[in-house]
Amino acid sequence: MIGIKNGWRGMLERDTISMDLDTISGILPKGGTVLGTSRTNPYKKEEDVQKVVENFKQLELSALVAVGGEDTLGVAARLYKDFQLPIVGIPKTIDNDIAETDFSFGFDTAVNIAMECIDRLHTTAESHHRIMVVETMGRHAGWIATYAGLAGGADAILIPEKPIDIEEVCDLIMKRHGRGKNFSIVVVAEGAEFKEGTIVTQEGDVDEFGHVRLGGVGHVLARLIQEKTGYETRVTVLGHIQRGGSPTAFDRILGTRYGIRAVELIMEKKFGYVVCLRGNKIEEAPLEKILGKIKPVDEEIYRIAETFFG
Repeated sequence: MIGIKNGWRGMLERDTISMDLDTISGILPKGGTVLGTSRTNPYKKEEDVQKVVENFKQLELSALVAVGGEDTLGVAARLYKDFQLPIVGIPKTIDNDIAETDFSFGFDTAVNIAMECIDRLHTTAESHHRIMVVETMGRHAGWIATYAGLAGGADAILIPEKPIDIEEVCDLIMKRHGRGKNFSIVVVAEGAEFKEGTIVTQEGDVDEFGHVRLGGVGHVLARLIQEKTGYETRVTVLGHIQRGGSPTAFDRILGTRYGIRAVELIMEKKFGYVVCLRGNKIEEAPLEKILGKIKPVDEEIYRIAETFFG
């Protein structure tokens, strides 16, 4: 067994390492990826796609397990569809926005880190009578914001699925103050847009998958809240803190279960599938079913969170 380094770039450069027992020893408590990753999209150039196919043959691979989010698995789905390469996918993204699965591994760890940060911010918010805006990751879907906000007792949760109505947010905060609550916690996902259609980005350039670099919505939101309410407002951008650290027990077990099922699919020669969690069972779905799709936050979960707004 070999590991392809740095995502699809490794397949272009034939950059591999041996995945023997010494390599994987002690891997369980590690966060991130020992293989590395990149934002390389072989479908940006026709010659790169052909190079991936050629390298697949030259490496004499009997199968390839693609582990990643919408972009990594999207390339895997296209390679299987276009060239029938023996590929199996595993959903791994903290954003939890992969279709066909209840959870991708990495999500639970990110939520627990974000929740702990929100817990700590409560101390400052309450002591200093401030509005605390917490910006989490979440480009297309607000899973981290919703789960961490609900678990952390946020007073408002703003996500990409529901455009931000700043007047509504400020009215909620004013009503809290009106009943003696002189602090508030507002959690916002980085991809949340304002009702007018504004999305806050750090720069205009896009990566190889066409994504702009997000970040900064928390600062814009905090400024607007302070201007409209007159209450002192501070912002904390959790950023890459959410991505680091040792994984939770849930993620360790989920990743292990996914890996076992992926190997079983290879042994069964059942290619072109992605493993997934449905309820508490590990199943699989055709890779083509996740191609170009984003799984939005479950409306029931968000409705439950809304119950505690304000």
